[in-house]
Amino acid sequence: MANIAAIIITIGDELLIGQTVDTNSAWIAQRMNEMGIDVLRRVAVGDTRQAITVALDEELPRAELLIITGGLGPTSDDITKPLLCDYFGGKLVADERVRQHLLDIFAKRNRPILERNMKQAEVPDNCTVLFNRMGTAPGMWFEQGEKVIISLPGVPFEMKDIMQQEALPKIAARFRSDKMVHRHIFTAGAGESFIAEKLMDIEERLPAYIRLAYLPDASMVRLRLTGRGADETGLIKELEVFQKEIAERLGDIVISRDDKTLAQLLGESLKQKGKLIGLAESCTGGLIGHELTQIPGASAWFYGSIVSYDNSVKQHVLGVQAETLSNFGAVSEQTVREMALGAIGVLKTDYAVAVSGVLGPTGGTDRVKVGTVWMAVTDGNVVKTNEFHFYYDRERNKDMAAKMAMLSAWRFINDRIK
Repeated sequence: MANIAAIIITIGDELLIGQTVDTNSAWIAQRMNEMGIDVLRRVAVGDTRQAITVALDEELPRAELLIITGGLGPTSDDITKPLLCDYFGGKLVADERVRQHLLDIFAKRNRPILERNMKQAEVPDNCTVLFNRMGTAPGMWFEQGEKVIISLPGVPFEMKDIMQQEALPKIAARFRSDKMVHRHIFTAGAGESFIAEKLMDIEERLPAYIRLAYLPDASMVRLRLTGRGADETGLIKELEVFQKEIAERLGDIVISRDDKTLAQLLGESLKQKGKLIGLAESCTGGLIGHELTQIPGASAWFYGSIVSYDNSVKQHVLGVQAETLSNFGAVSEQTVREMALGAIGVLKTDYAVAVSGVLGPTGGTDRVKVGTVWMAVTDGNVVKTNEFHFYYDRERNKDMAAKMAMLSAWRFINDRIK
């Protein structure tokens, strides 16, 4: 079975100048991957007719499916709809369902509707309307021979809803492709080169339709096995055989065989044990708490965080001794130990994690270099401490510290202390 190729075009000057990060194409690419559709290219262009036309001319011959986001709306720079209407030889006509939807939206908001708003009910007569339940600009589905062109709003939550409710079912019905299946192995404590060396003979035995990818991040490496074929059931079984063999070969450095974040894994462990965790964050400034509360249902196992950025908070809220801060400093094993014990006492949780460090680019001393981070995990009796040295910019160091804190907590509560 031939594989279907897709290209994603995102429209907007704000994408080109870096004012807005393009999350739309990444999300769409993930959905295409799940359907077994190959994304050949992701292209960003500006808000001009020439740029969009050139992109269409260049990309349409390369793929069966072209997905466009952006440039749909009531303002003068939203030119995608009239351009596509001209490009595919149609004319704009009013769509009654979209028109009534617009009237209902503005009535509910008790706001006057302008002529430019009503213009959004006009769509090319040679497209299929993809209804936008979350906003005012409808999506559009064009067909040109064997090719499909989909145009979607650039607002992420509107784009996602239209894709999920309208476009993806139509894509699945229109195109058939080989199944693409993934299996993962999540590791920590060894580098990419070391892992590749350990797995060399297994990689050499992989059939041509199965690939192994190495995805390093923050002192961890996620391995992804990808298989493609018509027999999904057989493919899953074959992938899981290799997944098991790889996991057994790598041993203790394997954290999980699921494609989950550290926050998810930590939350699942806490939930299974019926335990609560609390935080005492200094240099991470609440980032760990943010990561944990991104998980739905986190209230079942995450109790709270004390962001003790200033030493006075460490001392007066967490109970860190003034002598400890004076003798050893805020970034020290002694301080994070007292922070963790103070947090478990104040928050009344089963576990607590404490983090304190110097993330840079300034703040380092002869004793504590920039990038030094101390962290502690405790259950109120045992305290496990770790020192890390990160060598990146402030943002990356902060992210690394948060991830290492979650990993340290996961290891502690699962008796995988290192």
